[in-house]
Amino acid sequence: MLKTLNQRIFLPVFVSPLEEKNQTGSKKRFARPKLDLLQPLRQWLDKIEIQNRKLAKLIAKVIPAQCPFERDLMLFGRKIGHIPPMCKLNPLYNELVYLRFRALCYLVDQCGEDIQSYC
Repeated sequence: MLKTLNQRIFLPVFVSPLEEKNQTGSKKRFARPKLDLLQPLRQWLDKIEIQNRKLAKLIAKVIPAQCPFERDLMLFGRKIGHIPPMCKLNPLYNELVYLRFRALCYLVDQCGEDIQSYC
C-alpha cells in the first residue's frame, strides 16, 4: 500500500500474485505466465508510423470502420434474427482498429483531408 497526498493506493490490483491455491487448498503452485504467440505481431502493428498519405489511405480503405459480418435478418420487413459482430473474436482487433484510427488522424491532421468517405 502506498500513501500519496493522504490517499491510499492499493497495489494488489496492479501486481499479479506469485502463487495461487489449488482447488483443494492444500497445495500451492506458482502461477505460469501466459504464452502469447501474437505479441510480436501486436507490437509491430502498434509501432507502425503513418508518414505517407498513400499508406494512410490504404489502411483506411482496407480496415473496415464497422464489422462487415454483423447483420439483421429481415423477412417481409420484420427482423427475425441478428448475426452479432464477430470481429472482436479476432485476436488483433484492437491493434487494427487503433492503426486505422492513427491513419485517419494523419489524414486529417497532416494532410487536411476530409475523412467522411472512410467512415
